[in-house]
Amino acid sequence: MLQSQFLTKVKKEAPKDEKSINAQFLTRAGFIYKEMAGVYTFLPLGLRVLRKIENIIREEMEKIGGKEISMTIFQPKSLWQETGRWQGGMGEIMYRCDEEIGLGPTHEEMLTDIIRHYVNSYRDLPQYIFQIQTKFRKELRAKSGLLRGREFSMKDLYSFHSSQQDFLKYYKKVITSYFRIFKRCGLEALVTQASGGDFTKDFTHEFQVLTPDGEDTIIYCPKKHFSKNTEVADVKKDQKCPLCQNFLKEGKAVEVGNIFPLGVKYSEAMKAYFTDKDGQKKPIIMGCYGIGPSRTMGTVVEIHHDEKGIIWPKEIAPFQMHLIKVENNSKVNKIANKIYQDLQKQGVEVLYDDRNEKTAGQKFAEADLIGIPWRVVVSEKTLQRNSVEIKKRDKNSLKLIKITQIAKYVK
Repeated sequence: MLQSQFLTKVKKEAPKDEKSINAQFLTRAGFIYKEMAGVYTFLPLGLRVLRKIENIIREEMEKIGGKEISMTIFQPKSLWQETGRWQGGMGEIMYRCDEEIGLGPTHEEMLTDIIRHYVNSYRDLPQYIFQIQTKFRKELRAKSGLLRGREFSMKDLYSFHSSQQDFLKYYKKVITSYFRIFKRCGLEALVTQASGGDFTKDFTHEFQVLTPDGEDTIIYCPKKHFSKNTEVADVKKDQKCPLCQNFLKEGKAVEVGNIFPLGVKYSEAMKAYFTDKDGQKKPIIMGCYGIGPSRTMGTVVEIHHDEKGIIWPKEIAPFQMHLIKVENNSKVNKIANKIYQDLQKQGVEVLYDDRNEKTAGQKFAEADLIGIPWRVVVSEKTLQRNSVEIKKRDKNSLKLIKITQIAKYVK
C-alpha cells in the first residue's frame, strides 16, 4: 500500500475526549474513527488488523471442530420470550427496532432454535457452531476505546452435547485453543473464575490480560496457577495460592474472552431435545465461548506500546514492513519503487511511504506511531553501499543490510 494514497492522515495530538491508550493511539495513527460514544469505524489500517485477529480465531476454532455460520443480527421477540429474556436480563441492553425485533446482543436463543430443528438423536451430537459477527448492546459505560463499546465484533462459539462428560472434555479443549489464540495475538491471558451473570448460575471462566488501565480487578498467582475475579473471590492478595503456596497478587485486567457452561438452561426453555441410546428424550447440554476481536485489538495496544506509539505483534500487524524513502531524487525513487514491487512479488506485506512533502524525521515519527514491526529506510547514503537501513520497532539499534536480503530478513 502506498502511504501517499492513504485515506487518513496521522494526527499529532490525541483526541481530547479519549482517555484510554488504545483509543488515543488508534485514532491518532488512523486505524479507527469515532462516530459516537462506544461506536467506531475501522479504517483501512484498522480493518487489516481486525481481519488478521479474526482469521487467527477462525483457524483455531476450525482446529477444534468448529463450523462457521453467519446469523442475522435481527432477534425475533418470540424466541426471547421462550427464555424469558425479552423483558429481563440481557433483554434490558438490547436495542429494539420495534416491538417485535431487536438487534442481537448475543445469540443463544437464535442458535438453540436452529439446533432444535436439525438435531434429533444422540447420533447428531456433538455439534460445534461459531460465528464472527457484530453485536449491539446498550452499554451505559461506553468508554475506553475498543475495550467497552455499544457496537463491537464478537466470535461466539456454541457447543451442543449429549452428556456432561462430553461437554467438560470439549470445555477443556476450548481453553487450550484460547491460549493459542491469545498467544498468537501477542497477549498472555489468565484463566479467571468469575460469576455467570445472566447466562448461568455456575461459575464461568474469563480470559483476563493484566494491564494498569483494565476495568476488572483480579486476584492471581504470579505463577499463573490461580486467578479469580474479585466479584467472586474468597481470597485476598498476600494470601497463599491454594495450588502452589506463592503469595497472591491483585491487579487490574481486561477481559478478552469468556467461556460459559450453559447446561440445559436454553435447551429446556426452548424444548431442544435429543433421543438418547435408550430412546429417552433429554435436553441438549450446551456451552458458550466468546472472544471479542475488536476488544482484543484494543487490548494489544494497551499492552504493546511505548511513548512514541503502537508496537504491533508480528502476526496481527497491518503490514510486516514500513518502507521509507527519505530523499526525492531519481535514483532513490527508482530503487525504492523497485524494492516495493519486488517485496510484494515475494509475498511481503509492505506499507511504502512514498511521500515527498514529509521530512525524514516526520516519516520516522509517523512510522513509530503506526507501529509496523520492521522499518526499512532507503537513502542516498545507504545506496552507496547497495544497502538499506533496517530497524525493529521495539529496538533502538539500526543495521545496514544488502537490498537482496530484505525479504529473508523480515520473514
